[in-house]
Amino acid sequence: MAEKNQKIKMSDLPQDISGFRFIYFSELLKRPICIGKINNRIGKLTDIVFAIKDSYPEAVGIYIYHGWGKPTMFIPWANVLRIEDDAIFVQSPEGGDNYPPFVDQPGWILLDKHLMGRTIVDMDDRRVEVVNDLHLIESRKRLILVHVDISFNGFLRRWGLGKFHWIKDDLISWKYVQPLSVEDAVSTDKVSLSITRKQIHNLPSEDLADILEELGNEEKSALFSALNSEKAAEALADAEPRTQRQIIANLRKERARNIFSEMTIPQLAALFSVLPHDHVSDMMKLLASEQAKRVSAILSEREATAKGMMSNVFLSMPKTTTVAEALSKVRQSGMEPDVISYIYVIDENGTKLIGVVDLRELVLAADNIMLGDIMATHLVTAEDDTQEDLAELFAKYHYRMIPVVDSNDNILGIIQYNDIMKGVETRIKI
Repeated sequence: MAEKNQKIKMSDLPQDISGFRFIYFSELLKRPICIGKINNRIGKLTDIVFAIKDSYPEAVGIYIYHGWGKPTMFIPWANVLRIEDDAIFVQSPEGGDNYPPFVDQPGWILLDKHLMGRTIVDMDDRRVEVVNDLHLIESRKRLILVHVDISFNGFLRRWGLGKFHWIKDDLISWKYVQPLSVEDAVSTDKVSLSITRKQIHNLPSEDLADILEELGNEEKSALFSALNSEKAAEALADAEPRTQRQIIANLRKERARNIFSEMTIPQLAALFSVLPHDHVSDMMKLLASEQAKRVSAILSEREATAKGMMSNVFLSMPKTTTVAEALSKVRQSGMEPDVISYIYVIDENGTKLIGVVDLRELVLAADNIMLGDIMATHLVTAEDDTQEDLAELFAKYHYRMIPVVDSNDNILGIIQYNDIMKGVETRIKI
């Protein structure tokens, strides 16, 4: 959910913020808490409790853990007098000698327990980063969470090595770093950083699968429900078996039907192979009849061949097609990028496969050249190959897809690398 290096604008903060200073959370950890004077120490700061709000979370109190079976302590932030370099000074507790134990409340988070070290998606680099520190603003006795720091400097501060400042701090504004659903953040042991619903569709399916595997059941369901059917199908296919089973168990039938319609036969077969038998029977009823027949054949291992697993979505053109014409057809095809890695060149009758042109070569060729002049004629094809045979072909030749032909070399469909190799990896994990 984050856009890298998106720092706060002062206009985004509460209007009464003035005379402020920035503080890193790691610098406050384990700082002595004193009542009135430095020699009246009651413990060390274990964590700071913040209330999640629509804009920036604000501190509601200090959490102190004494250990050794002693009760915890909660100091309301209103009782904090000042924060100094050597200690944090607080008022005496009202109506007693000790502050009450900490009692969690809906919508509260603890910075160290629930945020430090958690993962965050970096939208620019498209990888999972780690929250190494938290950047706070103190103003008018208020403490507001404004940034997370994903730099190595934050990591050093966490381990008490703040004097080593090797690189520039890498701060991301909290408004780009929200829990998956602020309105549902009522259970503080399940706060997890993620991406906003608006941004998730820009992530690669492998990254989404990784995120889903890290989340608890509620967050997993919330994130998956935010995906459209196409993106959900991609993420589900790339997830590990345990996550796949958890997601399927919580899917409504109509939602599952829409997602399955976006998946290839090998993807469906790999998914169903890790589901409990009862779930497989129920899920099979949601497939189109032809889909169900082909998936069943693969699962039963009677007809788990290339023809049973192939996709009929591919681009083929006559050898007399010019590069300019081919590029125009590619643009007009409306196909997904992962199914147009190659253009398959066919004979005059429009069926027999005689060559292949890599899309990367196509865009570099002159417009008036015909496909027959630049095609590769040494073809690697599949016919009745099993999944293991196909895996060996992909491993040997490193193609992104392999065409499926009949005994007369007429092209019937294609097999994609990810469909076969993902299936192999899935069986190994199980």
